[in-house]
Amino acid sequence: MRVIGLMSGTSYDAIDAAVADLTLEGDTLVLTPLGMVSTVYADDLRAELRAAMPPAATTMAAVCRLDTRIGQAFAEAAVLADRELCEGRADLIASHGQTVYHWAEDGRVHGTLQIGEPAWIAEATGRPVVSGFRPRDVAAGGQGAPLVSMVDVMWLRGRTGVPVALNLGGIANITVVDGGSGGGGPLAFDTGPANALIDAAVQSYAGGGTAAYSGASIDTDGALAARGTVHQPLLRRLLDEPYYAKPAPKTTGKELFNLPYLRAALAGFGPLPAEDVVATLTRLTARTVAEAVRPFGTTEVIASGGGTRNPVLMAQLREELGGVRLLTSDELGLPSAAKEAYAFAVLGWLTAHGLPGTEPSCSGARHPSVLGSVTPGGRGLRLPEPATTVPIELTINPRLFTAG
Repeated sequence: MRVIGLMSGTSYDAIDAAVADLTLEGDTLVLTPLGMVSTVYADDLRAELRAAMPPAATTMAAVCRLDTRIGQAFAEAAVLADRELCEGRADLIASHGQTVYHWAEDGRVHGTLQIGEPAWIAEATGRPVVSGFRPRDVAAGGQGAPLVSMVDVMWLRGRTGVPVALNLGGIANITVVDGGSGGGGPLAFDTGPANALIDAAVQSYAGGGTAAYSGASIDTDGALAARGTVHQPLLRRLLDEPYYAKPAPKTTGKELFNLPYLRAALAGFGPLPAEDVVATLTRLTARTVAEAVRPFGTTEVIASGGGTRNPVLMAQLREELGGVRLLTSDELGLPSAAKEAYAFAVLGWLTAHGLPGTEPSCSGARHPSVLGSVTPGGRGLRLPEPATTVPIELTINPRLFTAG
C-alpha cells in the first residue's frame, strides 16, 4: 500500500508530504521511502495562524477560515506528492493536520485540536483520508502525544543497548525503547522546547525592527547562537520551569513555551543581545533533552526533525550527552526531515488495517486504540481487509528515497 503522510509541526512553517510504500512481511512492516516534498504556508496564512495561536485570543470565524485554508493547503501538498512521487498511484492519505491547541491541565490532557479539514484532501485526491489521530488516545486517558512512539518502538526494537528516539521540532520529544535500564515497557514524553523558544526569540527581534534580523523566522544553521554567549542567570531561571520535574507520561506545547513565556523569563535582566538570548535558549534545549534521557541508562540517541539541521544545537546536545552516542535517523535509513510524516503514514496504514496505533505505556492511555477518523475518497470507502497479523517490527528499505 502506498500511503502519503502529511505533517505540519508546532513550528507551522511548512507541510511535509512523505510517500511510503508499506508491505507486511510476516510480523515485520517494511517501509520503502518514495520521497518527500515540502510546501510552505502562504505568508498571509502563516501570519493568520500565528495570530490565532495561544495565548492570543481568537474567534470561531478565524478558526473556520484556518480550518478551511489549512485543509486546502494540505490537499495541495497531497496532490503534489501523489503526482511527483508515486505517479498518481497513492492508496491512502494520512493527515496529522495542524495542532492549534493541546489542553493539558492538572497532570493530564483533557483535549487536543488539530485543524485542516480532511474533506478538502479527499476531494482533491480522490483517496480516502485518515485524520484526527490524537483525540482517540486522549479519550482513552492518554496524553495524545507523542504518537510517533508506536513507530519508534517498532523501528528500534532489537537494537542493542538502550536506544532513545528524539524528535527536535518546535517541542522535543523522546521515545525510550523497552523502558531503559529500569526495565518495563517503552516510555515516551515531551522533554520541553526544542525550537519553540529559539524561533520565538528570533521572530521577536525580527519583528522589532532590528535590521540585522529583519525577516528572520529561525536561527538558520545556528548562526545567531554561534555568535552568542550563554547568559547563565537566564539559563538558571529557565531551568526552574516546573514542567521539567513532572513525571512521564507528559506533554507540552506552545501553550506554555511561547513568546510571552520568554518575555517573562527575561524580565529584570535588562536588554540582552539577541545572540546571547538565542545561545542561551539553544543550550536550554540541549540541557533539558540530555537530562531527560540520562536516567534511563541511554546508550544512543537517534535524532530527527528540523533541529538536526542546527549544527550548534547538535554540538551542544552531543556535549551535554557526554558519552552517549548521538546520530540522526538518516544514518538508519529514515530521512530525518521527513521522519514524522513517514510515521503518520505508518499510523494511517495501521488504522486502515484495523490495528491499534498507540503504546499505552508511552501515552498513559488505559488501552491501545485504533486511531483517527476516515473520510471516504472519490469512489466511496474501500479499505483493505483487517490484518490478521500484527506487525511488531518496522524495517526501512531506503534505496528509493529522494527529497523534493
